[in-house]
Amino acid sequence: MCRCRMCRMQNRHFDTRHFALVPAAGSGARMGRELPKQYLPLLGKPLIHHTLAALCSVPAIERVFVVLSVDDAEWARYDWSVLGSRLVPLFCGGPTRADSVLGGLRAIRDELAATDWVLVHDAARPCVAGWQIEKLMHELAHDDVGGLLAVPMADTLKRADESHRVAGTVAREGLWRAQTPQMFRYMMLRRALEGARDVTDEASAIEAAGLRPRLIEGDAANLKVTWPHDLLLAEWILRRRENEVEKTIEEKTP
Repeated sequence: MCRCRMCRMQNRHFDTRHFALVPAAGSGARMGRELPKQYLPLLGKPLIHHTLAALCSVPAIERVFVVLSVDDAEWARYDWSVLGSRLVPLFCGGPTRADSVLGGLRAIRDELAATDWVLVHDAARPCVAGWQIEKLMHELAHDDVGGLLAVPMADTLKRADESHRVAGTVAREGLWRAQTPQMFRYMMLRRALEGARDVTDEASAIEAAGLRPRLIEGDAANLKVTWPHDLLLAEWILRRRENEVEKTIEEKTP
């Protein structure tokens, strides 16, 4: 390979930008609340505030797009200015996660290059830490496909029959629990979702296109709030993290 071509490839990597996209148009029916899950109170703020704050804290992310339902009536009730100008709401969410992500990708098509990275993150994962996001970005920086945060399965898995009796035990070797963010090139992800709408995460769409996303080991604390007790666990994790930060500051104070 000629030297000038190598320089162009290196410059392409340096010029590649990172954007976050958060689908937040769901109702969170499994929480059993009238208020959409992303707006449930968590340590005095809407749950999604913690999610967006984590993404906005990463300097390398140029914009954080949050995809809301077209008739979202809650967003305007809160002051988001503390998160800065990089936060951009998009009122183009659809009935499914894939619809919302694809709608968001189409809405920002004029702002992104085909090779820019897009980090899609669940609104209901408020405990993601900045270091986890930066680890994902660093380890996938030169990957041809992209990938996602995930954690290896630790529990024994049982397959149930129709009467909720054990039909078999599933070997956990090689099994991982998918998390978010999931990070892929803009045009690759958009085309994958346009060809596979019946998926529950972005990695599945990439897999359906015949590609193999890379698994980056994350942290179990990056849980998804799905059931009422998850909200209590998220509160404990965030409060403990705040206490650790305060303790570190006190130790460094002369």
